[in-house]
Amino acid sequence: MSLEQPTVDNLSFMLNEIGEKLKVANRGLLDPEDYDLNRYTDIKMMYDIVTEKGQLTASEANAFISELGAARKK
Repeated sequence: MSLEQPTVDNLSFMLNEIGEKLKVANRGLLDPEDYDLNRYTDIKMMYDIVTEKGQLTASEANAFISELGAARKK
């Protein structure tokens, strides 16, 4: 799957994978409709880091969740 194109399907896939990796309990925070495709590059960068990193510390996971919150539509 190529994630280079900013599509809703790609965004949904990345958010789901990030949620799995970070063990996000409230998946409502990762609804792709709440995110602007203009922030796709930022979210992809977070996805790449989270999927490549392996284990994350609790503080790293919290930092990623905060960054995702900042990327949500206002």
